[in-house]
Amino acid sequence: MLERLSEHACFGGLQGFYRHTSSQIGLPMQFSVYQPPQAQHGPVPVLFYLAGLTCTEETFMIKAGAQRFAAQHGIMLVAPDTSPRQTGISGEADNWDFGTGAGFYLDATAAPWSAHFRMESYIVHELRQLILDQFPAQPDRLGLFGHSMGGHGALVLALRHPDLFRSVSAFAPICAPMRCSWGQKAFSRYLGDDTTTWQQYDASELMRKRQAPFPRGILIDQGLSDKFLQVQLMPEQFESACNAAQQPLTLRRHVGYDHGYYFIASFIEDHIAFHQAQLSAA
Repeated sequence: MLERLSEHACFGGLQGFYRHTSSQIGLPMQFSVYQPPQAQHGPVPVLFYLAGLTCTEETFMIKAGAQRFAAQHGIMLVAPDTSPRQTGISGEADNWDFGTGAGFYLDATAAPWSAHFRMESYIVHELRQLILDQFPAQPDRLGLFGHSMGGHGALVLALRHPDLFRSVSAFAPICAPMRCSWGQKAFSRYLGDDTTTWQQYDASELMRKRQAPFPRGILIDQGLSDKFLQVQLMPEQFESACNAAQQPLTLRRHVGYDHGYYFIASFIEDHIAFHQAQLSAA
């Protein structure tokens, strides 16, 4: 059952926050939806946004300024929480970059995390279907984008489910999690020590095994003053993988921009326009 927590008029549309009991997670989960004014007259394309470490389902909707442009282009925005919460797992909230607020958009296979940390199945199957059932959404016009850990999630889930998602972009994504400390910490605990299993959730590794999975292109924006650029994000790894896969990629590097939401707000209009063009052509 879907519980409405709050709804607010916004740019002629409706910004809502909701909660439901998730069968995939086994716990209550919260998410947010922006319905543009066009949704009052019929189904619209849907863009799922995956947020970064420590964020919630509120962060993007409050900070990015995306609703103005979603209203202009007639796109619904959906933002899930970044992890299960209050699972009862010992140590779940001990680290800001693992556990609570850091689900990494994968299905954990190692105990005790495998009991509740099933973010891939939650987003791709359960939340996607809930949105299609409960909101005026077009099922064949779905896109993914995200930031940092969520940028990793967007790239990975799009590559793993290209039959479901027709467009993908990212802000400052973790492009090669097998090579950085954030990814190694998360993967070793969620997936276990067998690094061959990690490849299924590494965007650069996945892309190297594909052949132009998104022929209309992928968009990535990266700030050059981002303190995580060299040690955690490694966009050059994904760029190299795209070259090998003949995948069209627009990787824009911006002087002076850092890792935060001022950076995202500066380029969010471009991303929504990018998705609108791709979803309209799908």
